[in-house]
Amino acid sequence: MQTVQVNGAELAYTDSGPTDGVPVLLSHSLFFDHSMFDDLRDKLVEAGHRVVAYDHRGQGASSPGTRDELAVDALTDDAAALIRALDLAPVHAVGNSLGGFVALRLAARHPDLLLSAAALGSSAEEEHQLEAFAPLVDLLCEVGGAEHVDTLLHIMFGDTSLAEQTPAVEHWRTSMAALGPSIGDAAWQVIHRGRIVEELADCRVPVLAIAGSEDHAYPPPISDINIAEAAAGSYRTVSAAGHSVALEQPDIVASHLLEHFAAAPVR
Repeated sequence: MQTVQVNGAELAYTDSGPTDGVPVLLSHSLFFDHSMFDDLRDKLVEAGHRVVAYDHRGQGASSPGTRDELAVDALTDDAAALIRALDLAPVHAVGNSLGGFVALRLAARHPDLLLSAAALGSSAEEEHQLEAFAPLVDLLCEVGGAEHVDTLLHIMFGDTSLAEQTPAVEHWRTSMAALGPSIGDAAWQVIHRGRIVEELADCRVPVLAIAGSEDHAYPPPISDINIAEAAAGSYRTVSAAGHSVALEQPDIVASHLLEHFAAAPVR
């Protein structure tokens, strides 16, 4: 992996595909890292795109951060700085869950940096399960992921993936079990984020929402129709996929993304 200094942090990232390809930025979910997009990245590279997938501050191989530095708004500032540092603009910003929060905020606040935005398994609203998630986040802050990995997997994957115990589920089971207590600060900020609905009302960037039909965290319409209506965008709903739709159904997601990219105005 490569690293770049932005906003006082060292962000780790991969840079794949032709350097002259239209760039795509991939922003990952809470509890994951950039590698959740490996299959999706390969599909986008095959289509001729330059694809940068990075780790959020406080996760993966990037620098740790204080709780304040892990706020969704702060992570959005990091993403904007990363785009500038790597001279990616204008770029297609794609994010799953937490990464989708970032992509939507980039669309609303930094439209000059984007060609389009896509929010996968995400939400434009405040956390609708705050009371349910808060006790889990408190426990993560104390002991990390090992004792709660089954709960995390249920949140992050759909019923089909869980029933089949796919290789992805098993891989991320091991990864989530290894998460230390510091992940709790990132999780706290996710569930205490603000809404972006009103800011998206004036959004001039094309926005696509992609939802998993089996999403336990942000089920449709939260993850599809609601986002599309807020941003005057479009949506697609993917069967046999949960919250990690980019990981669970990468071929279908890639097809929807490429269609979305092709329809975006050329700049």
